[in-house]
Amino acid sequence: MTFPKFSGTAQSFHAELKKRISDYFKDAGKAPTGNFQLYFKAIFLVVAYVAVYTHLIFFTPATWLALTECVVLGGLTAAIGFNVMHDGMHGSFSKYKWVNTMAGLSLNFLGANNFMWKTKHNIIHHTYTNIEGLDDDIEAKPLLRLCDTQKYYKIHRFQHWYFWAAYSLLYIWWVFVTDYKKYFLKRIGSVPLKPMSAGDHISFWGFKLLHAFLFIALPIYVVGFTPWLIGFLIFGLFAGFVLSIVFQLAHTVEHTHFPHADVESNKMEDEWAIHQLKTTANFATRNKVISWLVGGLNFQVEHHLFPKVSHVHYPAISKIIKKACEDFGVTYIEYPKMRLALASHVSHLRNLSRK
Repeated sequence: MTFPKFSGTAQSFHAELKKRISDYFKDAGKAPTGNFQLYFKAIFLVVAYVAVYTHLIFFTPATWLALTECVVLGGLTAAIGFNVMHDGMHGSFSKYKWVNTMAGLSLNFLGANNFMWKTKHNIIHHTYTNIEGLDDDIEAKPLLRLCDTQKYYKIHRFQHWYFWAAYSLLYIWWVFVTDYKKYFLKRIGSVPLKPMSAGDHISFWGFKLLHAFLFIALPIYVVGFTPWLIGFLIFGLFAGFVLSIVFQLAHTVEHTHFPHADVESNKMEDEWAIHQLKTTANFATRNKVISWLVGGLNFQVEHHLFPKVSHVHYPAISKIIKKACEDFGVTYIEYPKMRLALASHVSHLRNLSRK
C-alpha cells in the first residue's frame, strides 16, 4: 500500500523542537532515559502484581476480598503496561538495550505480543496518528465510530452510552483475538507485517501458552471453573477499560484532528511534528497521582513528539514544548482535569453518533 508523506518546511518546527530538548538534557546533565525513580516504581508494580496473583490463586481469600484483588490485578496490569512495557518498547526505559528488551517483554507475560505491538504502536500509530485507514488505534468497527470518515452503523446512535462496555473488552479481545488475527493475516489493518523470524514465532506461541497456563489452566485447577471465570472477567474487563480510556483521552476528543492526505499528491498538509500536535491531547498533567499511575501518558503530546524520552522527564520538557508552540503559533491541546477530557471524549462520541 502507499503511505502518505508529510510536508516539509524551510524552517522546520520539529528541528527547532529537537534542538531545544537536546539542549535541555545537555545543560541539565541528564540522560533522556529512565532513572532510579522509574526503576523503583517498576519493581514495586511487578512485585505487587506477583503478590496479588499469588494470593488470589494459592491463598484464595474471602469472596469480597478476592473480587477486590481481581480489580487491583487488572489495574496493575494496566500500570505495568503504561510504566514498564511502554517505556521499554520505545527504548526509553534504560540506556541499556537489554534492559529495554526485558521491560518490553513484560507485555508478553501479560498475554499480548511485543512483535505485533512494535508495528501497531511504535511504527504505525506514532507515524500516522489519527489517519483513518492506517492508524489501527482508531479502528473499533462496528462497535464504535471514532472519526467522521468511518462508516456509520445504526448502533452508533448509542455509542456515547455504551462506550465504557466496549472499552472494557480491549484486553480480553487483544490477548485472545486480535493478536492471532494479526499473526495469521500477517497484517495490522491494511499495513503488512514485516516477516517474523523463527525466534519471533517461538516467542509468540511460547508466551501465549505460558499466559494460558498461568491465567486459565492453573487458576481453574486450583479454584474451580466458575470462580476463575468471574475473577478473570473482572480482572480483564477492568484492565481493558483503563488501558482504553487513557489512550482515547489522548487522541479522540473534540479538539483533536483526523487529517487525511491530499488525494492527488498523497501528501499531508503539515509536517510530522505539527501533525502530532493536532492529533494529540494532554490531560490532568498537574495531577501527580494520575501521572504516576499512567506512566506519564497524560503527557501524550510530549510522548508523541519524543517517544525515546522516558516519561519521568515529561513534566520538565512540556514547558519547553509549550514555549516552542507559542513561538511558532502552533496549538497545544491540553485539558487541565481528567474529567474535562472525559467529557470532551463523550461529546466527541456523541457528535459522531449522528449519521
